[in-house]
Amino acid sequence: MTRSKSDFFTKGSPDPPSQEEQTAPGVSPESPESSGDLAELRHKLEEKTKEAEENYARLLRLAADMENLKKRHERERADLLQFANENLVKELLPVVDNLELALDHGRALEAPQALLEGIEMVHQGFLKALDRFGVTAHDSLGQQFDPAFHNAMMQEEAPDVPDGSVIKELQKGYLMNQRLLRPAMVVVARTTQNETTSGQNDSTVQEEK
Repeated sequence: MTRSKSDFFTKGSPDPPSQEEQTAPGVSPESPESSGDLAELRHKLEEKTKEAEENYARLLRLAADMENLKKRHERERADLLQFANENLVKELLPVVDNLELALDHGRALEAPQALLEGIEMVHQGFLKALDRFGVTAHDSLGQQFDPAFHNAMMQEEAPDVPDGSVIKELQKGYLMNQRLLRPAMVVVARTTQNETTSGQNDSTVQEEK
């Protein structure tokens, strides 16, 4: 309803709206209950955020474990392909040893050259076949004794070579793809000086007693 100017001057300005009228429809003023609900929502949000971070960290660890497992399977598969014939090769090595012994004895007895050439061809054929599978002989003569690659069968006096050196090779050692397949059976040098020193030490101990 429109008020006339006379009504304005006679009745004065309208009363200001009350607190209830200033509040927007559907929005109630903040109360202690609503403040508690907001704090509870914030607390729940923090809990869910922490839970999400923990789940993400757990996911990263699982992904890392799966990657490590994949790499390990790949290494095992590569090793299986490289060393699948290891047992077969070990069975063939004595054949190579016998061929080498036959050649040595044949040369010592001055066997017919044609026979020696035939044995040599067979021997070289075996070596080439083994080489295709990554099998190579491990040279031990003149090397320092290494228990990882050598089996010491005996010791001999050899004053002209360093103590502990391999002076004889009774059976060759072999590697397969740079991994030990069979250790070499060797004779290790023992200097006379060591024996003398040892004897002097024993004598000294006896005299002290």
